[in-house]
Amino acid sequence: MKKTIFIKNAAVLTASSLILRFAGIVFKVWLAAKIGSEGIGLYQLVFSVYMFAATFASSGISTAVTRLVSEELVVGDKRGVKRIVLRCAQISLIIAAASIIILFFGADFIANRFLNDARTALSLKILAFSLPFMAISSCVKGYFIARRKATPSSVAQLIEQAVRILIIIYLVTKYESLGLKYTCAAVLLGDTVAEGVSCLYVYIRYRLDFKKLKITTPVTRKPYSLVKTISHIALPITAGRYLNSLLRMIENILVPACLTAGALGAKGGISLFGMIKGMALPILFFPSTLLNALSTLLIPEISEAAVRGIYGVVRSVSYRIIKITSLVSIIFSALFFVGGKQLGTLIYGEQDVGFLLKALSPIVPFMYLDAVCDGILKGLDQQKFTFRTSVSDSALRIVLILLLLKSYGIYAFIGIMYFSNFYTCFLNTKRLLKTSGLQLDFLNTFVLPLCIAFSICLITDSLLRLFSNISNLFYVVIICAVCIPLYSVCLLALGIINRDDLSFIKRK
Repeated sequence: MKKTIFIKNAAVLTASSLILRFAGIVFKVWLAAKIGSEGIGLYQLVFSVYMFAATFASSGISTAVTRLVSEELVVGDKRGVKRIVLRCAQISLIIAAASIIILFFGADFIANRFLNDARTALSLKILAFSLPFMAISSCVKGYFIARRKATPSSVAQLIEQAVRILIIIYLVTKYESLGLKYTCAAVLLGDTVAEGVSCLYVYIRYRLDFKKLKITTPVTRKPYSLVKTISHIALPITAGRYLNSLLRMIENILVPACLTAGALGAKGGISLFGMIKGMALPILFFPSTLLNALSTLLIPEISEAAVRGIYGVVRSVSYRIIKITSLVSIIFSALFFVGGKQLGTLIYGEQDVGFLLKALSPIVPFMYLDAVCDGILKGLDQQKFTFRTSVSDSALRIVLILLLLKSYGIYAFIGIMYFSNFYTCFLNTKRLLKTSGLQLDFLNTFVLPLCIAFSICLITDSLLRLFSNISNLFYVVIICAVCIPLYSVCLLALGIINRDDLSFIKRK
């Protein structure tokens, strides 16, 4: 029964993730056409501050709700579950209220002194009102995780995305003539309303689910301080999230500021920041959706095997995840390298985005492998190591941005991204190999697939360039339709992918 529930939840999460990412990219393309890369840059700038404030609003309480409700469902009663959710929501709302006051009344100061753009002040004030909705939603979603029900949270995300898109399309179309200050504010107003609708939905689902909740064997428990228990769980998680979120926010503020201080000027700095964060990176990460789904299915299996001491299973499953991730990421890296310019122009109508896709394509395998290794390490109870790695990476990025970005501009930022992704990927992979005792076949997992992928893509690209009038759409379709099947056939022919690998993928 548990396995069936797990598979159902994983399938729901996978499907919703695919839909959300695809809808997000299509919407981002429309939005970029309406407000341009400078507008996207302004949005990303405001959103970096918003995510830091949102960290305070949720405060790690969701994890506390999940753990305490899970315990109460086993050894407690229905009133205890309600008490936990209510008290966690109260704590979250108090913190969210403080965040609202700081963000709303300090919006002008933050916009002028930290973001260096007065146009962001109105957007910050609007976003402040979404924090209470986020606080309540995080508590209720923690409850549903404890109940092993993925559908309410997934449906809430889909509703939120749909409402966000519809409202933003209406508002941006209506107010785009007023300038970026108001169109950016319109986008953030859509985000705020969408958070409110999503919160209302999950709250209604919680009330309906709670009525059906039955604990058949309640156990008498000793009285305990709920606030103290919540703090014991939430504070360590919250501290880590605050630090990580703070460093990311500082980085996102520094990048456009340093680019602006260089030769690009204010408009150029914001535009380039928008192209990198809001346009190029979502495209580079999109193929990883399926890999994330595979990791979602397998990481609990790794965790359970580690707890039981079955390290052969840990090594076997970890090796196959890494191998599949490597093989998939390498072919997409090659495709982005040869076809990045055409893809960027096709999707966004921006040649500069195409340049960024091509320039950043070699780090795709490092990005994908780092994400997968990070997840596996957390399944092996190595979250303290991954946290230290993440914090040290953010700190190093900030130092390098301050030292290099003003003088060397976008080329320095691309170099910093290369260093950052290699640094975290190397440390996490090394830790995984040490922790699990895993040994990798570097020749068949990395070297040969890399040579095959780039050879196929470069040859296909050369042949396609013989046709002078080929459209970007035709180029992208043909190169994907030719290179991916040829790459797969070569991997099978050379035995890099074998029957055991195919059976593993099919079974999982």
